[in-house]
Amino acid sequence: MIKAAFFDIDGTLLSFKTHRVSEGTVRAFETLHCHGVHTFISSGRPMVLIPPMPVTFEGHITMNGGYVFTQDKVLLSNPIPSSDLNTWLDLAKQRNLCTMIFTADGMMLTQPNEVGLKLRDQLEFTMPPVVAIDEMRQHTVFQIIALMPASLDSEVGTLLPHCRLPRWHPAFTDIVADGNSKAVGMEALCKHFGINQADTIAFGDGANDIEMLQWAGIGIAMGNADPSVKQHADMVTTSVDEEGIEQAINQLFT
Repeated sequence: MIKAAFFDIDGTLLSFKTHRVSEGTVRAFETLHCHGVHTFISSGRPMVLIPPMPVTFEGHITMNGGYVFTQDKVLLSNPIPSSDLNTWLDLAKQRNLCTMIFTADGMMLTQPNEVGLKLRDQLEFTMPPVVAIDEMRQHTVFQIIALMPASLDSEVGTLLPHCRLPRWHPAFTDIVADGNSKAVGMEALCKHFGINQADTIAFGDGANDIEMLQWAGIGIAMGNADPSVKQHADMVTTSVDEEGIEQAINQLFT
């Protein structure tokens, strides 16, 4: 029996075309709630970048599992070690790489460039405060957005031994503390609410959703997901712009 549903945001709940939650997704949530299913966000975004939505959530997995909380309790808090943060900032300064960092309740940017501005427009979020790169060293950081090509991932991964790089976009990679993942966040929320792993479903489309889809009792890839993501899913639904969430929910609950 399905008791919990986890949702990625970009390309899953929110269309890259409309940047909105569709009417079909709203109907799907009504179906879930009618069946007593708990609903949760599972995103690479920090809370400060999660927009208001016409659907409700009982808990949030943010920053790829680095910060997980319910309406009244923080369940997981695992920031990036300061040694790795400083190593990245040294490299970013040396190579003039645009970088965003996320704290528990805020965000900031350094060395903005054209790629960063395009990312802001694609994801439709307000540009964070621009600060000197050394100011970032003073903060507890849960996630870094590193604007760099995928060709650098291996090199950077070697330089940051306590971190992992869950890339879901060709223009940038997330950097989070090793051990953080959406799957870890799902496990924490399920334990908190007394839900068995087998009684969960999850929707996603990006590479950083693979562990989430694998952990869920039923992992559902959106039709717009890359083939490398779909191969790890139990189901593949239609795209976010073709009411993929509603299609899958109707299939599971009828």
